[in-house]
Amino acid sequence: MKKLKKLILAGAVIALATSLFGATKYSTNPDECVDGVCFVPQYADDGRENYAIVSPVGYHDVPMIKQAKRLDSLKGKTIALVGGSFMAVTTHNEIKRCIEKEFPTCKIYMFDDIGQAGPYSVFGTTEKTKAFQDKLKELKVDAVIVGNCGCGLCTTKETGDSIAAEYIGIPSVTVAAPTFVAQVHSTGVNRGVPVLRTAEYPGAFASHSTEELKKNAREVLWPQIKTALTTEITKEEIEKYAPEGKRPADEIIYYGNFDEIQEYMQINDWTDGLPVVPPTDETIQEYLKFTGYKGSDILGTFALAYRECTVYTVAANAVMAGVPPEFMPICIAFVQGMNNGEWRKPLASTHGWTPFAFLNGPLARQLGIDNQQGMISEKANKALGRFIELAMLNIGGYYVKENRMGSFGYLTPFTFSEDDEACVKLGWKPYHVQQGYDLNANTITAGSALTWGNNVTPSTDDAEKIMEIMAFDITEKQQNGLGNTKPQVPRTVFITEYVARDLAKEYKTKSDLEDALIETARRPLALRTYAHYWANTGSQQHKRRTFDQHYDMLSKDEAEQAKMTPTPEWLKPLVKEDEIMTIATMNKGDTAFLVTGDANRNKVQVMPGGGFVTTEIKLPKNWNELVAPLGYQPIENFYLKGTFNKDEGKKATSANRSKKQPTAEKNAKKPAKPITPKGK
Repeated sequence: MKKLKKLILAGAVIALATSLFGATKYSTNPDECVDGVCFVPQYADDGRENYAIVSPVGYHDVPMIKQAKRLDSLKGKTIALVGGSFMAVTTHNEIKRCIEKEFPTCKIYMFDDIGQAGPYSVFGTTEKTKAFQDKLKELKVDAVIVGNCGCGLCTTKETGDSIAAEYIGIPSVTVAAPTFVAQVHSTGVNRGVPVLRTAEYPGAFASHSTEELKKNAREVLWPQIKTALTTEITKEEIEKYAPEGKRPADEIIYYGNFDEIQEYMQINDWTDGLPVVPPTDETIQEYLKFTGYKGSDILGTFALAYRECTVYTVAANAVMAGVPPEFMPICIAFVQGMNNGEWRKPLASTHGWTPFAFLNGPLARQLGIDNQQGMISEKANKALGRFIELAMLNIGGYYVKENRMGSFGYLTPFTFSEDDEACVKLGWKPYHVQQGYDLNANTITAGSALTWGNNVTPSTDDAEKIMEIMAFDITEKQQNGLGNTKPQVPRTVFITEYVARDLAKEYKTKSDLEDALIETARRPLALRTYAHYWANTGSQQHKRRTFDQHYDMLSKDEAEQAKMTPTPEWLKPLVKEDEIMTIATMNKGDTAFLVTGDANRNKVQVMPGGGFVTTEIKLPKNWNELVAPLGYQPIENFYLKGTFNKDEGKKATSANRSKKQPTAEKNAKKPAKPITPKGK
């Protein structure tokens, strides 16, 4: 967790009266203060303007537990080795041998003997976590060794075991690769555990041979594990990872000129590396006028850092991002959706999900949130994208290299709107109407994407062929490289207006289009197997089973939904069989189809990513009076009237109406060679 209390810049214009959180707000000369409020000169001696700023970060609102004493020795103790990610089968078994050799009286439980807790939630202990804790108690476990943390999502999952153990008074140690050690600590603190002890593995687990893994487990991890479990947690450790401190949201924490403010923000990790607008109380008060809220109103406590967030804090980040004050209702609605687990759970991953948001409703048209050519690059859209980035940092607590672990980093978040008017013309429901909102309700939907660009240009007006092309692209656009993890993933699909018009001739609703794509966008099981076998995200598979054995295993896995189907049209030039074994790449309801983008270009863009959360944007009752001086027309001028096709889903078959698709055929045959090029 990033400390809120950091030293003021050396050589800064001032020092605060007593400390960063002293009795007075700020001071150049305490003798000039009145009732604890001190005034800052607008300009310094060199003529540069001064800014008195507030913090953009809310309170960390999770109480810290008092951790149990560490063990005096491992001799005769009951120890559980749990987890399973990133070659833990190899490293844990070697650690087990180390325990048995040095402490032969120990009792050891492994993996399935205990189970797993899953990611730990401070909003309510899950049944899985409770079962894990109950098992630890039942078996009278004295210490837990957890591993291995080698990716962003895996670290959140694995540390759930450590945190669950610490909450019931059992010492733990978590094995992590070097770049994930900080994430282990921050994950623990954010869930109320002051110190999660770690054993640092030297490098990338999956890149090491079996012998290297064993050697490092024996020589590097084992000494750290013994120390972590038998050395008392110190006050210094607690102060390092879980510092105390609380302050009023509007307290002035620093003042200086523009350049000094930028450096101060950088030191505290309150910016994404780009310049920010200084968040002064005076500016924030102007932003609050457009909300209908008090600045002190609490919106919630938000993961990952579990910080309490007020409307005032949202305004501070909106100011910093350069968002116009009239965009505040949008910013508030985005933040209100940030705790949705389906949306946020992949955002710490090493695979680099980029968060984005899109708007529906008359407010988007009133404020000019663009949905035409170059839409995400338009000024208003970019400002909202910058707000998302700062909200991730300062409200959510997502820090690169700490708990936002993208191996190659992240694209800048982006925003846009769906073209509701085009949807009305086509008879297709805009996305928010599909979610049950009124056509003239205002909503913001947050999603995430693993790709950007590389769109498809259908060069036909044949609706079925356009659908097939989209299906081909969907099978190529998988979660993670080559689709080596979950085969059916959420996706966002951009469709420009005239392509949507051609599709609507055959597919009267978005739901009809989705049903056709679910049936058509199937991927050869052989390709899926190759990716999962040789590019597995977590562990080496070729040391466990042969390729054919892996193929058979996946064919029987219900999640794959494998079965014999007609060879996809795009593979017929290469494959001579009329039928091949395929797996599903879509589930009903997981895809957002949006009519958006350059209406004069024939484009479709498929973006796999995480789940969605839609939040209604609430406007103050005097909205029109607030925005009229800024040159905006009344919002009623942007209302739409429309009727939509009532046969939504009529083309769905009994097999694909439900969320869960058909499972693998028990006795399904497969070709001797899954894909055979013609002429070979």
